[in-house]
Amino acid sequence: MPRPKHVAASDLRLPDALQPGRPKGDQLREILESVATEAGPGRLMPSERFLAEHFQVARGTVRQEVNRLVADGVLYRQHGTATFTAERQAAHIDMLTSFTEDMQARGVVPKTKVLHAEVESAGPRIAGRLNVPPGARVFRLERLRYVEDEPFAVERTNLSVDRFPDIELFDWETQSLHRTIEERWGVRPEWNDTAISAVLPNSHDAALLGIEATQPCLIIEGTLHDQSGGVIEAGRSLYRADRYTVFTQARRSPAS
Repeated sequence: MPRPKHVAASDLRLPDALQPGRPKGDQLREILESVATEAGPGRLMPSERFLAEHFQVARGTVRQEVNRLVADGVLYRQHGTATFTAERQAAHIDMLTSFTEDMQARGVVPKTKVLHAEVESAGPRIAGRLNVPPGARVFRLERLRYVEDEPFAVERTNLSVDRFPDIELFDWETQSLHRTIEERWGVRPEWNDTAISAVLPNSHDAALLGIEATQPCLIIEGTLHDQSGGVIEAGRSLYRADRYTVFTQARRSPAS
């Protein structure tokens, strides 16, 4: 995580006083949320003591509203004392959309570092997920994903070489996997079986992501299918939970 930048109290656009006739906590919460939005992500907020003295309110009132904004994801605490504006999360909404396409659609410049790109023999588990015989040739691709030069995810996926011959010859630091599969082999993702779990990263993955091994992450394990139900890829990737939000839609099927 980038080192937070200090914002002095004099740099913030704080009103001189709260308005009479309205609950002080509501006003304070609105002011702090506005300040956090204006300051940008990862910025140091004024101390509770400063806010209490500046607005002539009780420290308990300040602490209550700060805690609420922390719970709402507007602010976060570091080491239990300093309070910062929360980092903006790069949300990946469509599980069928590739990382590259999703980030570009949001106006973010993605970056990729290939960690591993080799043809291997499929073990029983990967073979089962890809619907290929054990020992079949599969292409294993591991990539470290960046958003605005910050490590964001370690993506690991497997594809059948029989279905996608010569897939190992592409430059996967510059090309989108899903786009290439569609353009080269005419295969379009249609649906995805996905399991999402909260985990702590191992020391190797934590080092790749530039985080502590105590920082929560999301494991997203998915099997991507085409229109006919054939398996395109089977992946298991690790995403920083402070940078990634998964949105889902649930809809009840009509009664038969």
